[in-house]
Amino acid sequence: MDAQTGASLGMLIIWMVIIFGMMYFLTIRPQKKEQKRLQAMLNSMEVGDSIVTTSGFYGVVIDMTDEDVIVEFGNNKNCRIPMRKQAIAEVEKAEQASA
Repeated sequence: MDAQTGASLGMLIIWMVIIFGMMYFLTIRPQKKEQKRLQAMLNSMEVGDSIVTTSGFYGVVIDMTDEDVIVEFGNNKNCRIPMRKQAIAEVEKAEQASA
């Protein structure tokens, strides 16, 4: 009876390791890849680039600091809003936007 209990405990541990491995490859790994892609996009952002915010607003980067950017929205030159870099969802480079 002890050998059978030990074998079933071993199989339980193997299944737990397999399930954890599947969870890692299906959830954690893609999320980390996306975070790295987003961070690289924000690091390569420059003044003059067109952006889309996480709330769906389109604008152009006017000024940047380490954590914040000033974005100009629309054709009105007086509509400049400071915001966090993390609120930016997409960046289109200035040379791509003019082409």
